[in-house]
Amino acid sequence: MEDKAVADPAMSFERAAARIDEIVRFLEKGDAPLEESLALFEEGAKLIKVAGKMLDEAEQTVACLQKGDDGSLRESLFDDE
Repeated sequence: MEDKAVADPAMSFERAAARIDEIVRFLEKGDAPLEESLALFEEGAKLIKVAGKMLDEAEQTVACLQKGDDGSLRESLFDDE
């Protein structure tokens, strides 16, 4: 089974998440032969890695507005600390 979806550099996060969900539902049924299950598992693992990278990149671009001491608003990069 070829995982064309993983090789697609234009894949959106939503499309990756939908494919991961589809793979999980299919594997939970338990109907697939072992080889196909392993291929789907590998595809899902790759998609999770790709989606995780997308989330990391998105988090780095999120900006927060913070109120300064003088009451003015300033933009700063998102920091969860």
